[in-house]
Amino acid sequence: MIDEQQATAGKQKLLYLVHRLPYPPNKGDKIASFNLLRFLATRYDVYLGTFVDDPEDRGHVAALQDYCAEVCAPEIKPRAARLSSLRGLVTGEALSLPYLRDRRLQRWVDNVLDKHRPQRIVVFSGPMAQYVNGRMPTEASSVFDLVDVDSEKWRSYGQRKSWPMRWLYRREADRLLDFERRMAAAFDSTVLVSREEAELFRRLAPESAHKTTYRIQGVDSQYFDPTNAYANPYPDAAPALIFTGAMDYWPNVDAVTWFADTAFDAVRAAVPDALFCIVGRHPAAEVQKLADRPGIVVTGGVDDVRPYLAHAHAAALTLRIARGIQNKVLEAMAMAKAIVATPQALEGIGATPGEHFSETITPTQWIDEVSRLLCSAAARNRMGDAARAFVEKAFCWDTHLQLL
Repeated sequence: MIDEQQATAGKQKLLYLVHRLPYPPNKGDKIASFNLLRFLATRYDVYLGTFVDDPEDRGHVAALQDYCAEVCAPEIKPRAARLSSLRGLVTGEALSLPYLRDRRLQRWVDNVLDKHRPQRIVVFSGPMAQYVNGRMPTEASSVFDLVDVDSEKWRSYGQRKSWPMRWLYRREADRLLDFERRMAAAFDSTVLVSREEAELFRRLAPESAHKTTYRIQGVDSQYFDPTNAYANPYPDAAPALIFTGAMDYWPNVDAVTWFADTAFDAVRAAVPDALFCIVGRHPAAEVQKLADRPGIVVTGGVDDVRPYLAHAHAAALTLRIARGIQNKVLEAMAMAKAIVATPQALEGIGATPGEHFSETITPTQWIDEVSRLLCSAAARNRMGDAARAFVEKAFCWDTHLQLL
């Protein structure tokens, strides 16, 4: 922890609330929340309130002390939190709010507000705003970093589920949007992850449109450097397609099972030794079962995703439900990979179809384009080089975080 003398020597104080421990930066929201913390810590004394939702992350809390004046990170047990969230059915609120409601964290936030009187407040992820709702010092400047319009994610879920989950997800979408609108009205500024998400929220919350803006996601192109030497994790240098992400997250589960069910057999018929490699922590049961199929590899969590990206022939990013900018796209582009992706996966990237990536929708399009790239090194290299050059120019973290 930064010592008290250093913490009071000149810098303003900033309260930063994040729904998940922002370290290690090994998945989408944690990559963004950590880079934001890293950026803020050079300018403010940061008081970080967050949750440990994975026991493996408990050992990483100490690493955040180097960035913060103080850290409060109670452990949240997902199963118990899901049961607690059902209180929302009684109170009439979005279930996401009681899921992330914790007395220990509330007491800590109240103490920071009363004792330290932070001049800046940044909330990362909508439900965390409940901790400062009605409690913000009048002199504090506040930023509500929604990241993306989470309520619309739940609405998308509802469109793909049957009753009663369809009703539950639509209810969550409506209740959460109401909360997002009220918090956007209370904060000085609302920030989203892309122009498209900001425009969507302006339509959904017109009363706060004048103070709604966006920041762009970034990627560490020095870390994701395709010129480094990486050991090949694939057998016999097989032509591999890769999908990366947290594999207990339903949009990712839906993406890989859809591709396996509708297109990959035909890809294997065209390219018999092709592999579809699914790389990510905590694969759901549906994902684990895919490993029983010819040519599909499910790795689970890996220490370093870069070797899998470096030696893949292409990234198959088959998301049918997505919000904001996808880190998996930026990382594949930084590693100079040819990318085949859905429009949903590419939203907010701003790259050029046919030059930086291939955009596909139907199973037939997927089969044709993936097979073409697996068989053409020249096409892969041309697209990968263009993608790498694009993200180096357009997705620098510090440049975009200057907005805050």
